[in-house]
Amino acid sequence: MTTRAAALPRSRPRSSGGTPVVGTVTRGTTNPNRLRRMDRWIAAVHGAELRRAADPVAVDLGYGAAPWTAVELLRRLRAAAPRTRVVGVEIEPARVAAALPYAEEGLVFRHGGFEVPVTGRPTLIRAANVLRQYDEDEVAAVWERLCARLAPATARSGGGLLVEGTCDEIGRRHVWVALGPEGPRTVTFATRLGSLDRPSDLAERLPKALIHRNVPGEPVHAFLRDFDRAWAAAAPYASYGARQRWIRAVRDLTADWPVRDGGARWRQGEVTVAWEALAPRG
Repeated sequence: MTTRAAALPRSRPRSSGGTPVVGTVTRGTTNPNRLRRMDRWIAAVHGAELRRAADPVAVDLGYGAAPWTAVELLRRLRAAAPRTRVVGVEIEPARVAAALPYAEEGLVFRHGGFEVPVTGRPTLIRAANVLRQYDEDEVAAVWERLCARLAPATARSGGGLLVEGTCDEIGRRHVWVALGPEGPRTVTFATRLGSLDRPSDLAERLPKALIHRNVPGEPVHAFLRDFDRAWAAAAPYASYGARQRWIRAVRDLTADWPVRDGGARWRQGEVTVAWEALAPRG
């Protein structure tokens, strides 16, 4: 994994299973339907991997003060891969206790952190709005630890997927990084197009690895600058709606940036770019 070394967040008291819990308590902010854009992208992009897995396990890491996101993740992933099981993991024991009444077939809740207290290797780990509260120099070590817990790649499989990112309180704007066992793969920008003035509005939701790099000289700054220019050039398409303007702007971006998806995802108000093109310099 080609990320710089950093110290892991401090360990907390041991879980009921005796394993040291790694991480710190977050604010726990959550809302129903907040992570719908991320979930739908995961189901579309990673659904085949979940269907191929012998025991597809998805982890909702740091689900917060209420278990809504874990419950919704189960519903959305099972629509794409019916055998999927979801494990909600929280570092605050009181939040685990509050979630237990929502457990059901295929959905359990456990106390833990970045050690990911599940048996075996998960096919998916989703960590939304978790690293936002950590320091930038802690991100690489957390990524490395979580990627090491993913199902490994094989001749027939790309392995598990870690999706780590940030969104606003009601899920209108979201940016996430997708990582495999080998490390970062892509960055996805997703938005409710009606809420957008210009693409660079998404800068405030960049994940911790990128948010402090939105400055001149850094690739993510250049990408958002070019995206704004493409958006402005696509202004005539606004008469057909914000979706058509977004699609045209993204299509223009493909001339200079390694966009990894196509029209079906663009229509959802998304665009996915290769991580190497946006990775911080140095």
